[in-house]
Amino acid sequence: MLRGLSDTEIAALYWHWDFWARPDQMPPEGDWSSWMMLGGRGAGKTRAGAEWVRSRIEAPLHKHPARRIALIGETFAAARAVMVEGVSGLLAISPPDLRPQFLPSRNLLIWPNGAEAQIFSAERPDALRGPQFDLAWCDELAKWRYDEACWDMLQFGLRLGAQPRQMVSTTPRPTPLIKQLLGDPNCAVTRAETKANAANLADGFIARIEARYGGTNMGRQELEGALIDDVPGALWTHGLIEQCRVKAAPKAMQIIVALDPPAGIGPNADACGIIIAARSEDNKAYVLDDYTVQGVSPQKWSARAIAAYRDYQATALIAEVNQGGELVREIVLRDAPDLVFHPVRAIAGKLMRAEPVAALYERGRVLHVGRHDALEDEMCSYVGRGRSPDRLDALVWAVSWLLLRPAGPTPPRLRSL
Repeated sequence: MLRGLSDTEIAALYWHWDFWARPDQMPPEGDWSSWMMLGGRGAGKTRAGAEWVRSRIEAPLHKHPARRIALIGETFAAARAVMVEGVSGLLAISPPDLRPQFLPSRNLLIWPNGAEAQIFSAERPDALRGPQFDLAWCDELAKWRYDEACWDMLQFGLRLGAQPRQMVSTTPRPTPLIKQLLGDPNCAVTRAETKANAANLADGFIARIEARYGGTNMGRQELEGALIDDVPGALWTHGLIEQCRVKAAPKAMQIIVALDPPAGIGPNADACGIIIAARSEDNKAYVLDDYTVQGVSPQKWSARAIAAYRDYQATALIAEVNQGGELVREIVLRDAPDLVFHPVRAIAGKLMRAEPVAALYERGRVLHVGRHDALEDEMCSYVGRGRSPDRLDALVWAVSWLLLRPAGPTPPRLRSL
């Protein structure tokens, strides 16, 4: 076929998405108003979204081309880096003669035919009050901080043209809005797995990632694009964590870094759980950040823990010493002798240690500042068996130290021998 094409036709074929796209990257048939593409990491969701926007802008007049488009990402930076300037973003997938002009200072793209796309951040729902559109592309909806407020504002503004439509490209999480869209008869849903896009991913990536996450709930969600709802028997639910989410923490009395060191090294070793948490004057614990790393050397995870300590000006580093404890001691003494280090030792099993911490969540005494997706997914899927919950272990140590430690003198800081 290619031998029968002219150079001009071959050049045009490069930009012809219908030729290159997989069936699961194409918009579904039917009279829908919303299209939600649920896909694994690297499944080609961004390319599908960008190409759909391009197709609607370049549509012939009798098919009602789009002229006013909303591009909404988790943040302005994410929308720009992924939806506009990314390797599969709107600038990269547009032919040179039809490529839009990007005006970063105005968060605006303007096409040669006059179509305009405005970039919005899901952190600012009120910015969608006033503007009106005939098309919208929403990326990573499951990660939006104010998802329902932002979505509602978009619906009021999607009122131009003969058939206003919106497309959602996201890795699924069981948020109330995602569940609502799944049950909406006007929302067409398609799914794409990461392995379907293997030809466009690094050699060995699929094998490596499936070796670690295959068969797990996280793997089903992040690789297969499956919606994993609350797991029966888990101590936490996504709904409970949502109730415990806040925008910011009050003035902290104490900030600590909790470290759960891995037993081994290498790409298939357990992760090194590193959680930063604080106790406030109202005697509540606030989960501030997750610095967890996986598959790195002891020198690298120790540097990560020390960086967390410095970044948050922590008052102590808490580390489990059942396994890898002597190594933690050595690292603390050698690389950061000024750190205040308190070893902790596990006596009860992981599930028994986690139960009183889960009870504190139910009483509203542990709050999450912002989103910590990987940690929260681990919390909501752990039922006392399976792969070691490294982030969760570090979280349990952090909250236990801040809120459950018996009253009494603080253990002395670690000193050189």
